[in-house]
Amino acid sequence: MNTEERIKKIVDDNPIVLFMKGTPQFPMCGFSSRTVQALKSCGAQFASVNVLEDPDIRANLPRYSNWPTFPQLFINGELIGGCDITLELQESGELARMAKEAQKAA
Repeated sequence: MNTEERIKKIVDDNPIVLFMKGTPQFPMCGFSSRTVQALKSCGAQFASVNVLEDPDIRANLPRYSNWPTFPQLFINGELIGGCDITLELQESGELARMAKEAQKAA
């Protein structure tokens, strides 16, 4: 399985997945940390991938998603965006709604 197929499988197998620097318990950048906190604040159950531990995913995910930076949040197979977009969705209440729907569909 090539890296793009691995990324697709991760995205397809998890209703909510965050590609981030570090882990939810130990984020390695402020943007990843804020995104994790936004997801946790709305009770989202999510998978995570530490791109620092997987250089192939780190190198290929921006091409796969057409999004250049990390973190990258996917919900129901769709790229939602990075930290700023996630925080905007959290403030509007939309993130909680999206997370709840994704977990119902799982």
